[in-house]
Amino acid sequence: MARSVAPGVAGRRGATVGTADPEFCVVSQGSLQHSRLARHNGSAVRGQRADGLVIPSPSDRSAMIRACLDRLYLLSGIAAGGFLVLIFILMMAMSLGREVALNVPAGDDIVSWCMVALAFLGLAHTFKRGEMIRVGLLMERLTGRTRQAFELLALTVAFAFIVYFAWHAVQLTWFSWRFDDMAQGVLAIPLWIPQLGYCSGLIILAIAILDEIVIVARGNRPSYEKEKAATPDEFVDRVASGENG
Repeated sequence: MARSVAPGVAGRRGATVGTADPEFCVVSQGSLQHSRLARHNGSAVRGQRADGLVIPSPSDRSAMIRACLDRLYLLSGIAAGGFLVLIFILMMAMSLGREVALNVPAGDDIVSWCMVALAFLGLAHTFKRGEMIRVGLLMERLTGRTRQAFELLALTVAFAFIVYFAWHAVQLTWFSWRFDDMAQGVLAIPLWIPQLGYCSGLIILAIAILDEIVIVARGNRPSYEKEKAATPDEFVDRVASGENG
């Protein structure tokens, strides 16, 4: 007995048994080719999804993080240099002002706050550039894995100390903001404002030391380690220019 089947159903069933509707076959083959092309493109273009979005590879993410960290250290150093220029301007204004009876209100207080910001904001940049004084009497005699282990030990101890200081610096700044502590001087401003340079510099330094821990743990040479002077003249030139020999 013949069975009556709706045309749409017959077309779909025909696709299964081999008597497919020609239009349906064209769509199916086109979809299959599209999916094969998408899989092919996905394997050929690494990190690209089917919707066209590109997923950064691990190397790209590492490069982005590296660029952000280097920019952070550089901006911290530039900020420290800005405070140095501000100190110079204030000191010259106070020195020359005495000759013409011009007083700079709270000049000494502002200079002291700028000196604190200068000292702490410049730490990370100085550390990464290898300009911080390091006593390497033992480290310079070590090589290979032994030196790497001692570098990691020294960096870990330094990181622990800096994190401890940074935690208490942030706590001090937080309490100053919470309890509305004011500066006890001619210029009565909230005390947490000048304390920001103090705690920010320590936080950035902690990030820089952690960055070096990761670099050394991967078997790379520390960023702060410079090539040894090849000749005595080069050593003298480095010392004369203010660099470590």
